[in-house]
Amino acid sequence: MTSPERTEHLVLPGVLTAGQAAATVAGILAVQREDGAIPWFRGHHLDPWDHTEAAMALDAAGEHDAAARAYEWLARHQNDDGSWYAAYHDGDFARITDRGRETNFVAYVAVGVWHHYLATGDDTFLDRMWPVVYAAVEFVLRLQQPGGQIGWKREEDGSPVTDALLTGSSSIHQALRCALAIAEQREEPQPDWELATGALAHAVAHHPERFLDKSRYSMDWYYPVLGGAVTGAQAKARIEARWEDFVVPGLGVRCVLPNPWVTGGESCELALALWVVGESDRALEILQSIQHLRAGDGLYWTGYVFEGNRAVWPEELTTWTAGSLLLAVAALGGDEATTAVFGGERLPRGLAPECCG
Repeated sequence: MTSPERTEHLVLPGVLTAGQAAATVAGILAVQREDGAIPWFRGHHLDPWDHTEAAMALDAAGEHDAAARAYEWLARHQNDDGSWYAAYHDGDFARITDRGRETNFVAYVAVGVWHHYLATGDDTFLDRMWPVVYAAVEFVLRLQQPGGQIGWKREEDGSPVTDALLTGSSSIHQALRCALAIAEQREEPQPDWELATGALAHAVAHHPERFLDKSRYSMDWYYPVLGGAVTGAQAKARIEARWEDFVVPGLGVRCVLPNPWVTGGESCELALALWVVGESDRALEILQSIQHLRAGDGLYWTGYVFEGNRAVWPEELTTWTAGSLLLAVAALGGDEATTAVFGGERLPRGLAPECCG
């Protein structure tokens, strides 16, 4: 059972005490099924990305056995083509509610597996999960387009959706770098993945026209930074350019313009992106600003409508919102595995494309 003594490394002033961190971890564990699945909340659905995010938070909190069960769930239920479906009711693999196969959902297993390995040093786990990661990456790269971007998904009938999402491709970029790190650790170089990663980074950083226009969404603003494709001065400039559009002082980060709705997940991810560019003070301020979303059981409401009929909305306490907060706190606190995965210093960068057109 999680105790405050086990979560002292997750203390952050104005965000979490050790006891509050323990309650948040316990909240995620209470939602996890015995088979390892972590749905949004019991009775809702599981998607592979958010399932992995919650598992990473468990590792950051030292709950390595529970995290390993989450990855075993993915290993047991991977499709023959390397994918997972987009949604499973309450984490029940036999009750598929969305048979689309989204590339960023599929790729994220590589981030989680590398994070778990860095947190535990478990070579046996890495050996067991390598075929899972390999198949997932191959599925994703079959949807890479000539411009480097990654097509969004395959439909239920297998037909590809070649339109690309900037947020999704940015997340995939981080996942490919983690997959390359796993390959390096296993001494199994993957030159095709290196080329694909370089082409994807170039598209994200320099060719917004290759992606569907979702610029109203805050995720498209910060994810190129969070995913590691946009770095240095370009990253800082990108964050500054739309700060006032999306950040609501004292409340958090808007999900989508012009809606007066701040969300915990986007706020925590922005905090991670700020940490990536060396803005830890502002990251802390963002995390402190969303404490109004914390519920009594230690989990977090998804969002809050701050104009008109002000209210928590939707009325749901999601494991992935709690997970994103724990990961942001872990990064700010210097957790080695989390900083390595999100900071990127220890991740391969891929090969730059020969042509910069």
